[in-house]
Amino acid sequence: MRGRRSRTAVLLAAVVTLGAVLVPSAHAAPGAPRTAVLDGDRLQRTKLRLDRGDPRLGNSLRQLTARADNWLHQGPWTVVDKPKPAPGGDVHDYLSQAPYWWPTTAPTADNPWGCPYEQRDGQRNPEVDTGTDRQDVERVFDSTYELTLAWYYTGRKAYAEKAGQILRTWFLDPATRMNPNLDHAQFIPCKYDGRAIGIIDFSQSYTSVVDAVAILATGAPGWSRADRAGMDRWQTDFLDWLLTSDFGKQEAAATNNHGTFHDLQLAALAYATGDKDLARRTVLAARSRRIDAQIAADGGQPQELARTRSWHYSTFDLVAYTRLAAIGRHVGVDLWSHEGPDGQSLFRAVDFLLPAATGAAAWPYPELEFHRYAAADVVHAAADAGDRRARDAVPYLEAPPGGDLWALRPAAEQLDSIAG
Repeated sequence: MRGRRSRTAVLLAAVVTLGAVLVPSAHAAPGAPRTAVLDGDRLQRTKLRLDRGDPRLGNSLRQLTARADNWLHQGPWTVVDKPKPAPGGDVHDYLSQAPYWWPTTAPTADNPWGCPYEQRDGQRNPEVDTGTDRQDVERVFDSTYELTLAWYYTGRKAYAEKAGQILRTWFLDPATRMNPNLDHAQFIPCKYDGRAIGIIDFSQSYTSVVDAVAILATGAPGWSRADRAGMDRWQTDFLDWLLTSDFGKQEAAATNNHGTFHDLQLAALAYATGDKDLARRTVLAARSRRIDAQIAADGGQPQELARTRSWHYSTFDLVAYTRLAAIGRHVGVDLWSHEGPDGQSLFRAVDFLLPAATGAAAWPYPELEFHRYAAADVVHAAADAGDRRARDAVPYLEAPPGGDLWALRPAAEQLDSIAG
């Protein structure tokens, strides 16, 4: 009998020991996040490589944490601290100014804006960076994404807590939150109180916040269940505005990069808020509605090539396409494999950029400020999707300022960002 109890004790001890191995502790590494654009399983594998000391990732991690460290001493930001409210009078409404519109006369007491305004495509009016929410919201997008990724890979509590503070201040706290609409984005003084194309202020970068929120939901310190529920409500309300507002409908009908980015934002919000069917339908529709209509047989993007910043806008539109294709992976749609009736495809669109992206040839179209590195992420995306030419081009890409972070956040960003 004593021997049986001894064997039982040994077995119990073994079970306890095994349980300690199998059951995550309070300080266990976060699991695979349910991200919309990023591949959560890939993030988890990358974290495991870092935890095992993979030297190939060390430099990228140092670059990422350097960025995150910089954000620790900035913000938080809020829409309510701009000098003047949006035209509707509510300080909680987001406000931005059209970037390529300029005053035609010197301001006077009777005409403080210098109206009327005229358009100068590709020439950014410095006024747009003061007095509105445009630059602050970009800081919100960039900081939360980089802080959250740094927390996920390092486990450093300060990164997650700072990201949570920034998100709560901009989106959740009643005194400082932004209303979930873009009714006054890219207004033109004395002309329009807001414009549909202002939606691109969010659609070009907000999907990074969608992924940051998903990563924080894996157990980030300082990010509560109430925070998660609050962001889900905000994103649901924003999605509803995007679907039902006149501005949202106008942007959905756009036939250039604005339409592509609209679809990206719509699909990401739908996926994040649980409407996988809407996300899937949006990606599926992009095959004929975007790729077939906006990409030529040779891979060029005619509407973007006609711009004064043709290189920027060609890479810019492909950022939206490649991120939309990443969402497609989550909902069973392979956007990369689609070919239009004349052979249009994402692979051809990326391959069209390769001579200039690798430095093998000059870019033959108008460009006010050419940055070769702007194509780096979309080439990485095509290479990962199986494009041999893109894969062969990767060693010849120009690294963007601050280093190439593709290994840690494999989703394209606009690396030479200017307002859309």
